[in-house]
Amino acid sequence: MSEPKIAKSGPFATPVEAGKTYYWCSCGQSGNQPFCDGAHKGSQFAPVAYKAEKDGTVYFCGCKHSKSGVTCDGSHSKL
Repeated sequence: MSEPKIAKSGPFATPVEAGKTYYWCSCGQSGNQPFCDGAHKGSQFAPVAYKAEKDGTVYFCGCKHSKSGVTCDGSHSKL
């Protein structure tokens, strides 16, 4: 698999807690979107750590093509 699977054509609005680290799925295969569940094993993909700086909602990328890393940048609208 050289291209990630598009898990969702839009962001995952996810509540996060300050100081907690979350592991975003970069392959799109996880059954626990937007987070990694190990489904990438055997591929070139790896989870990406995201440490929340404050409590709130983070819009994690669902299409797996964001140029800004784990957060949505609207790339899904160009796919």
